[in-house]
This record gives sequence, structure tokens and C-alpha cells, in this order.
Amino acid sequence: MKYCPKCKKLYNDADINCTCADCKRKVLQTIEDETTSVYLCSGDLIERDRVQAALEDGGVPSTYTRHMVTGNSQVLTGMDLDGFDILVPYELYEKAYDIAVGVGAIRLEGEKIFDDTPEGQALEEFEEMPRAKRTTVRVLSAILFIILLSLVIFGTDYITNFIKSLFQ
Repeated sequence: MKYCPKCKKLYNDADINCTCADCKRKVLQTIEDETTSVYLCSGDLIERDRVQAALEDGGVPSTYTRHMVTGNSQVLTGMDLDGFDILVPYELYEKAYDIAVGVGAIRLEGEKIFDDTPEGQALEEFEEMPRAKRTTVRVLSAILFIILLSLVIFGTDYITNFIKSLFQ
């Protein structure tokens, strides 16, 4: 197997193209040491913790590398928005791959994802409204809201005056 020393992604020896598809590095290296760290999958902070916990339970050691989004996103937003690549030893790659597929971190091609929608119930589909129609709907909604609010206020005044007239 060959791998990219920069992004750690694996490639078959039979690949004629000797360029990494992700980082465009020209030279791919052959894996000589079985403990070489290779790329397994990517995810955010929660996904990284979930996959690493599953790998640890399966007896597969793992490390990760961070992809910074913009500067230090945690300081700016209060949340860690960075992405992470999970790396595993090459000798345990197949076991780690099976674990990652099992926890849903890697989706297989053609895999059907089930949802909780009952068979007879169709999902709602909305069409995109043109800008003029959307503006008209917003203006009419605002006018109707003002009219409704006015009716509530006038109705309350009428009922209050009626109740006052009973006690005079």
C-alpha cells in the first residue's frame, strides 16, 4: 500500500496516478513500517471523541490531527468548530475501519440510511418562493397581525366598558 506522508491517506499500489487526490502531493510513499499512522476518517470534536472511544473499546490505539477553521474558533464562538482527522496504525487499519463503519463514522457506498418516517407518511416538500411573493406574504402577514392586535385591544376595551357600565 502507498500513502501520502502529508495527509496520511491510503492508496492502492495499483493506482497509476501517483498524486494524492486531497493535498495534491506528487510523491506517495510505500508503507514499510506497520506502525505508520494512516488516515481513518474525519469529524468534528464530538465525532472524534465518539470514534476514538469506539476504537479504544475495540483495542485500536488512535491519534488525531486538527484542521483549524479560522484562527482559534473556540475563543471567538465558544465552541470548537475545527475538524479532526483520526489516525490509526496501518497494521490495525482493517479492524479500525470495521469499527468506524459499525459506529456510522464511515458510510459505505450504496448504504441505505433509514429514517423514522413511517412508510405511508410522505415528507413535506416546500417550493422556493420568488422574492416578490415572499415580500408580499411578509407585508400581508404584518398587516393581518396589526389588525388582529387592534381587534384584541378594542375588544378588551369594549368588554371592560361593558363590565364598568354594569356597576354604575
